[in-house]
Amino acid sequence: MRAALTWRDRPDGTQLIIAAGNRLLVYDTSDGTLIQPLKGHKDTVYCVAYAKDGKRFASGSADKSVIIWTSKLEGILKYTHNDSIQCVSYNPLTHQLASCSSSDFGLWSPEQKSVSKHKASSRITCCSWTNDGQYLALGMFNGVISIRNKNGDEKVKIERTGAGSSPIWSICWNPSSRWETFWSRADEEDSDNGHLEKSDNSQLEEIPELKPKPGSGQDNEEKVEDNEKEEAMHFNERNDTLAVADWGQRLSFYQLSGKQIGKDRMLNFDPCCVSYFTKGEYLLLGGSDKQVSLFTKDGVRLGTIGEQSSWVWTCKAKPDSNYVVMGCQDGTISFYQLIFSTVHGLYKDRYAYRDSMTDVIVQHLITEQKVRIKGRELVKKIAIYKNRLAIQMPEKILIYELYSDDSSDMYYRVKEKIVKKFECNLLVVCSDHIILCQEKRLQCLSFSGVKEREWLMESLIRYIKVIGGPPGREGLLVGLKNGQILKIFVDNVFAIVLLKQSTAVRCLDMSASRNKLAVVDENDTCLVYDIHTKELLFQEPNANSVAWNTQCEDMLCFSGGGYLNIKAGNFPVHQQKLQGFVVGYNGSKIFCLHVFSMSAVEVPQSAPMYQYLERKMFKEAYQIACLGVTDADWRELAMEALEGLEFETAKKAFTRIRDLRYLELISSIEERKKHGENLNELFLADVYAYQGKFHEAAKLYKKSGHESVALDMYSDLRMFDYAKDFLRSGDPKDTKMLIKKQADWAKNINEPKAAVEMYLSAGEHMKAIEISGDHGWVDMLIEIARKLDKAEREPLSKCAFYFKKLNNPGYAAETYMKVGDLKALVSLHVETHRWEEAFAVSEKHPEFKDEVYVPYAQWLAENDRFEEAQKAFHKAGRQREAVRVLEQLTHNAVVESRFNDAAYYYWMLSMQCLDIAQEQQTEMLQKFHHFQQLAEIYHVYHYIQRYTEEPFSFHLPETLFNISRFLLHSLTKETPLGISKVNTLFALAKQSKALGAYKLARHAYDKLQGLQIPARFQKSVELGSLTIRSKPFHDSEELVPLCYRCSTNNPLLNNLGNVCVNCRQPFVFSASSYEVLHLVEFYLEDGITDEEAVSLIDLEAPRLNKSRNKWQEMMNAQSLRLNDSTVIIEDDDPFTAKLSFEQGGSEFVPVIVNRAVLQSMSRRDVLIKRWPKPLRWQYYRSLLPDASITMCPSCFQMFHTEDYELLVLQHNCCPFCRRRIDDSPGK
Repeated sequence: MRAALTWRDRPDGTQLIIAAGNRLLVYDTSDGTLIQPLKGHKDTVYCVAYAKDGKRFASGSADKSVIIWTSKLEGILKYTHNDSIQCVSYNPLTHQLASCSSSDFGLWSPEQKSVSKHKASSRITCCSWTNDGQYLALGMFNGVISIRNKNGDEKVKIERTGAGSSPIWSICWNPSSRWETFWSRADEEDSDNGHLEKSDNSQLEEIPELKPKPGSGQDNEEKVEDNEKEEAMHFNERNDTLAVADWGQRLSFYQLSGKQIGKDRMLNFDPCCVSYFTKGEYLLLGGSDKQVSLFTKDGVRLGTIGEQSSWVWTCKAKPDSNYVVMGCQDGTISFYQLIFSTVHGLYKDRYAYRDSMTDVIVQHLITEQKVRIKGRELVKKIAIYKNRLAIQMPEKILIYELYSDDSSDMYYRVKEKIVKKFECNLLVVCSDHIILCQEKRLQCLSFSGVKEREWLMESLIRYIKVIGGPPGREGLLVGLKNGQILKIFVDNVFAIVLLKQSTAVRCLDMSASRNKLAVVDENDTCLVYDIHTKELLFQEPNANSVAWNTQCEDMLCFSGGGYLNIKAGNFPVHQQKLQGFVVGYNGSKIFCLHVFSMSAVEVPQSAPMYQYLERKMFKEAYQIACLGVTDADWRELAMEALEGLEFETAKKAFTRIRDLRYLELISSIEERKKHGENLNELFLADVYAYQGKFHEAAKLYKKSGHESVALDMYSDLRMFDYAKDFLRSGDPKDTKMLIKKQADWAKNINEPKAAVEMYLSAGEHMKAIEISGDHGWVDMLIEIARKLDKAEREPLSKCAFYFKKLNNPGYAAETYMKVGDLKALVSLHVETHRWEEAFAVSEKHPEFKDEVYVPYAQWLAENDRFEEAQKAFHKAGRQREAVRVLEQLTHNAVVESRFNDAAYYYWMLSMQCLDIAQEQQTEMLQKFHHFQQLAEIYHVYHYIQRYTEEPFSFHLPETLFNISRFLLHSLTKETPLGISKVNTLFALAKQSKALGAYKLARHAYDKLQGLQIPARFQKSVELGSLTIRSKPFHDSEELVPLCYRCSTNNPLLNNLGNVCVNCRQPFVFSASSYEVLHLVEFYLEDGITDEEAVSLIDLEAPRLNKSRNKWQEMMNAQSLRLNDSTVIIEDDDPFTAKLSFEQGGSEFVPVIVNRAVLQSMSRRDVLIKRWPKPLRWQYYRSLLPDASITMCPSCFQMFHTEDYELLVLQHNCCPFCRRRIDDSPGK
């Protein structure tokens, strides 16, 4: 009976549908019971198929009908073809049903009401949808494969010729959506060496293929590029791969494009069914050989599944599992479970395991690098040791070696090949040998396949491991079923019995120093023995594998019951969850095999380290920590060792975590120990202090007699309350010091108010004042200053300093007064420019005069108040500074053409020099006269300058004429700075011409021709020079000046200057109009003082009218003038009598008067210039008493009274010396 079957594609795969005869049988796969037989077909059912979603399945029969059933086993639809139904298949995505008969095929979907049918050129024997549901492959009896789209249109037609034209009996698309490995052309060759692949990717399914190192030539590079392009094209095209089994006894693979993949695989039997596992990794094939064969996805036969007594017509793998069901010709249904055993090998950090049944992947457990060695045969055994790798296949053993000795090298190459079939349970490889284990027998073979020696054991060999040794003389650790454990050297025929136990050995490992042996027996007990004494050291339950730490003698781990157990020394076992088997233990890494994957688990060795720490075994704990613990564990170890005064271990541990602070502590303690200090209590106190255990540290400090250190510690930590408790009734000095430190801390943490209060309570007034001052707390400073005693000068001075800084000079002055520091007080007033207060202090205390007036004068000068500054210097007695300021002022005024100011400053300079002349008479008197002259020159030049520079003149022509003449006569020697002779002559020429002094005008124009005339005057001067020629060559007599002493008319241009050409009497000019005043200067006889002269003049005695008296006076003169008149008249003035004689010499003869003359003078006719000493007063007699003349009492300049009053009204001061006029002027 031919059977067909299908799985219901559910997650649990609980239903199995079988076609047997004209019925459908539904089985429960959990126990094989028949759930329900289904009737609906009238003839033999040839095929069944389940939809991917598990909701429907379909059956096709020889009665030409197709029935669609629900998952509840109810038929819901039936349609027919013209011939018997050969195969049915559901689209995995759209659930479209393809049903094929001998002559056509139909496509039905739930959305369609009718079945679309398409003719076929030959009998369709089988069909299969691609996994994306886009294409349907049809296998024909004539050997043709037709690939159709969802609409039934043919897209690809694969025509096989020759032996390939045999009927196709079964086809199947690989259900995998991707391929884990590439197909390469080398797959077509029957190569024994396989291929090398390498990757850093941890997913085993995605290890890309790496070719062996390419050649260096250009041709090789081009070939590599072509191959890569071709492989990329293959990858893109071969998302769908079709397996084809025909009755020409061949298995073939095709791409969707119709291109064949590799060569045909000969089967040597007629295949009846082909199907893939759910993920497409394996292929099932059954047929006339009465068995199901397991193939790799690329057609490599792996083995047989269930031999039967008749042909196998159908076989299917249970969805997402390793269960396989098959149906035979005799009606037998067989259900198998495939168990894929783990084939692997481990040596230290290299792990080799089988992948895809034919490949070997070598994984570096630390770096996660991987290498794939591709094979074309089933891998049966794997062994790895150092740089050797042995792979056993059905007919041979391949031995590989690393390209180099580099520990990170992962490239293997074939070293030897032993072409011989071996039957063995275990395979071990050494440097130069392979060891085969078959039940009780051990055989040692060289790499050439020659058997060198053999060992026969008393019992079955359960475990074998290479434990190292020189090349060619390695040692083997062998565990037997009878409990015996042996050590065998490959170059020695005699086995060494290490020990014998009563239970069978499951797993073995030897410690790093080969002193201890760990055994896991068949009772899941881990037993540890001392190899030398054979003593059982300890045993632990629930173990399935065990491994010693390769870096620590006393540490091992074992796994079992879902837990990892770590045991160090004789301490209790530390457990943590871990799935799988422990196969290696290196440092802090545990190599664990879980199902088919090996992983390196980083396990901190914290638990065993803490076990050692509890027993104060610091060195052992350090060794454990070196295997790998967290930073926190390192710190705990360092702290514990430090508290245990194990400084060497602590130093190493702190170095690990780079804690410089504790390293400095240890270094300082070691230094102190070198210098003979051995107080462990003190050392421990330092440690506690560093750890923050301050109270314990304080107790130890006190115990060791170092209370001060404890006090310093509390103070530095600002734990002042604890420090006070620690002191209790201690030394008051210490308490005060503590308060001071607390105040320092309050200051540092920005609590200044608290700090001030603490400093005050500790008597640290200076610091309290500094904080208050820095924060601007004036009120606090006032309070402190007023509480302080006046004897505390430094704090009070500091308060005053901050008052001054905070712009509170009043409080600063109060503080200085309290201290009695008058100098600082004066300095304060000066700095704050409180001049009135400063003057008040200097008046009471003249010794501070300089400290007040000199800064005051400087301040005035800085504020451009130079005149006041000069006066202040003068008042301060700094005459030279006063003169220097005035000299600078005058110079600036001259440079800036402010000649009026220059005149005023020169006058002030002259007066300053007159003051100084009391000490240095000669030099200063010369300067006085010089400056007086300059003052007068600049005073008159001011008018000339205004006349020449300004468009309008404010003076009468006569005034300008007189000024020009006066200035020209004054400039007989040298011209002062800023005075222009051109301007003077120009003004003189113009005014002379205007007033009728044509001769003088012509002279002025002639003088101008010899000077450099500015361009603005050039035209005017030239025109004036021409026009003056038309005028008479004489001057107007009205302009001629008269000497009031000798009544001589003087020329307008006087070579002698401003003196009479006849009597040489100096003219006295009005300081405003510069007309010659009717004044004659007279001098006192020797012996008459100024005070006496004034008193005599004030007497104003009456005059006598006798002619003889007049005559007598005349007799005393140098010449006599007789009056023949007989009329008796009043006698002349005695002073006038002295003027009446003409002077015949060239020298000036002054008018000298005696007491009688003085007495005869009227007070209103005499003007006195009362110069201060050392100058003598100057006396002037008015010859025209009715013409009023006014003299400035400050500068002694003479004015016509009307002019003076007008000027005073205009300027409210003297025009020359700028003296303010508040009262009526004196005459």
